[in-house]
Amino acid sequence: MKKKITVLTLCAMFLALSYSASAQQPTKIHRIGFLSGGFPGSTIGIEAVRRELRELGYVEGKNIAFEYRYAEDKPERSPALAGELVRLKVDAIVASGGNDTQAAKNATRTIPIVFLESVSDPVALGLVDSLARPGGNITGFTTIADVLAGKRLELLKETIPKLCRVAVLWNPQGTGNAPQWKESQLAARRLGLQLHSMEVSSADKYESAFKGAIKAGSAALAVTRHRLSNNYQKRIIDLAAKNRLPAIYYREDFVENGGLMSYGADEVEPYRRAASMVDKILKGTKPADIPVEQSTKFELITNLKTVKQIGLTIPPNVLVRADRVIR
Repeated sequence: MKKKITVLTLCAMFLALSYSASAQQPTKIHRIGFLSGGFPGSTIGIEAVRRELRELGYVEGKNIAFEYRYAEDKPERSPALAGELVRLKVDAIVASGGNDTQAAKNATRTIPIVFLESVSDPVALGLVDSLARPGGNITGFTTIADVLAGKRLELLKETIPKLCRVAVLWNPQGTGNAPQWKESQLAARRLGLQLHSMEVSSADKYESAFKGAIKAGSAALAVTRHRLSNNYQKRIIDLAAKNRLPAIYYREDFVENGGLMSYGADEVEPYRRAASMVDKILKGTKPADIPVEQSTKFELITNLKTVKQIGLTIPPNVLVRADRVIR
């Protein structure tokens, strides 16, 4: 009996010591690097990913920490910023655009990289081998922006049946903008539209670009998805209103801020899926084994206040398809 008591006592002590040791083991803090070509506070995607990670149980300062690097509309800075994140030995890098992702890819072949929705065609850009099997250390979420650029022209034509000439606002220096311009040209041929190439690569060129579009006889405007448009959306909306150009955008906040209409991918889905990918990576899954995902939800938003301001009538068959109408 004494032997049994001694054994049980020793077992209890061993378990207590084991528990104490495990309790004293510090929780690993995962470090995530965010790389953006924009300005601090201008990239809603970064904050959205952080919010989604919180929903997955990550608490800043407890089991996760973030490093932020912003190129501030100077893409030539992205390679150096990506290099900084690599030297910090972060556990993963979240890149907000094609240029950022390319910079991160050039900086590391081992640290996992997750790109956000502004990468329109990651295969064509050489970021991944295929959507199903990315290969390497990169995966992410794409909103098929090039396909949607053509769809927006279709909606403009339906909204203004007699429309003949459309100005397409795009950035020739943007990594993912050339495919959107190309798709716009293909769609225009199908729709019998003439396009005016409204090329803007810096904020100081918007005023002259709009003057050129009006001089060319443009009767409507289609805005492609790009970070420069995101950062200067108010200027674009104001210039479109000033020139009485019916405009279609790629994101709902343009319409909320006075734009006419938008058609694009659901804005929450990319960040939720990107956060899920980061979670999988932190738990041991390799990016090569995580397929690139595409948007599955799309929304048409219309602002009736702007419709009245520019004296436009939207056909009922277009209005009835709107997911949301701002009155």
